[in-house]
Amino acid sequence: MTKGPIRVAIIGTGRISDLHAIEYLQNPSSRIVALCDRDSDLAAGKAKDWGLTDVAIETDLDALLSRADVDLVEILLPHHLHLSAALKAINAGKIVSLQKPMCVSLEEADRLVAAAEAYDRPFKVFENFIFYPPVLKAKALIDEGAIGTPLSIRIKSNPARSATAWDVPPAANAWRQKATEAGGGPLVFDDGHHKFALAWHFMGEPDEVHAFIGDTEGPGGIRFDAQSQISFRFPGNRIGNLEIVYSPDMELATRHYAQDDRVEITGTKGIIWINGGHGRLADTPPLALYRDGAMTEYRDIPTGWEQSFVLSTRHYLEALQDGGPPVLTARQARQILGFALAAEESARLGRTVDLRAEGGSR
Repeated sequence: MTKGPIRVAIIGTGRISDLHAIEYLQNPSSRIVALCDRDSDLAAGKAKDWGLTDVAIETDLDALLSRADVDLVEILLPHHLHLSAALKAINAGKIVSLQKPMCVSLEEADRLVAAAEAYDRPFKVFENFIFYPPVLKAKALIDEGAIGTPLSIRIKSNPARSATAWDVPPAANAWRQKATEAGGGPLVFDDGHHKFALAWHFMGEPDEVHAFIGDTEGPGGIRFDAQSQISFRFPGNRIGNLEIVYSPDMELATRHYAQDDRVEITGTKGIIWINGGHGRLADTPPLALYRDGAMTEYRDIPTGWEQSFVLSTRHYLEALQDGGPPVLTARQARQILGFALAAEESARLGRTVDLRAEGGSR
């Protein structure tokens, strides 16, 4: 879509930007030319960390978007700022990659879907879990018929503690504790987007969602929306659930967030297990398949969580070059947001939310 490398600006240089930057830095079809953050020292520190010696530092979003030397913006702002920043970027004629979740309500999402679909440049909502190498391999196996028709998906999200986890600045946790800025809890709504995306990726949109969302104290007095259980019913008599359990005294190995993720997908002919995500509990294979009375382990799969960011970004850069659709499109992201908001609504109302019903969370 452009001559030469795509010129990238990263808007928001918090903790997660380190993972978003990796592929832009190493891919010859892209070049980071600008960073934008209210904290210019933070942005300048990232530029130094990433080895960028010739990069513009902006503290104002409008000033960043007015730059003619920026083709693509990677928006990594708190959730309540997503809609306004994305609409401004579209109006400025930029290619847009917007961090998940796309918005904090379906009303906002509808505005963004309309704007993105009327726009003549690609618009992506960034979701990395469906690009995690073990997930990609599992999807390929399922698409080949390895377990027959998928009947259920069980997802376990297990925050714990880790001596090797990366440092998360207090400011990154602070806004996630505010419902007006985060849109929902840090585990069910924010991190939960990844898990709902997995359920959507393997099973499609649900018909019904029922949730119990708990509350417990985490490190430094932050609140976690755990222990929680969210159940889903999909068309065709298929089911699933997401279980979130905070284990404060359990140690796990990670270079990123102190959390382990596990997925089990059962079909008419077999079972697939995906082990690990952010971290790992033990020397389990990243992927295992049970079929025809035999277990097959897949251990030659990259398991670094950063690979999911690399591959998601690489897919977008390739789509920009080849003209293919990004993943997620705005409409796909709205489906996942509806999934997450239905869980929040179910817990608040104490009943199942029927997404098929008129006036439901869709």
